[in-house]
Amino acid sequence: MAEKTTRRKPFEDKIPEETREHMRAAREEMRESIKGLFPPEFIEHRRNARKEMLLAWRSMIDHALEHMEEKSKKA
Repeated sequence: MAEKTTRRKPFEDKIPEETREHMRAAREEMRESIKGLFPPEFIEHRRNARKEMLLAWRSMIDHALEHMEEKSKKA
């Protein structure tokens, strides 16, 4: 079973926490402003397209794993 690892935040010890909080807030504000530029249908379509791409990658990975298993059974 995979071990849980703690995810280390990049630049955690190089950039002060206050600065990182401002950056997170700015990123969220930017996302909200972009949402205002596009109609809700566009945002939904973009989300669905992203999901389809992720499902396509999952399918590719599943196929590669099956191929590896077949090879190991033949050996």
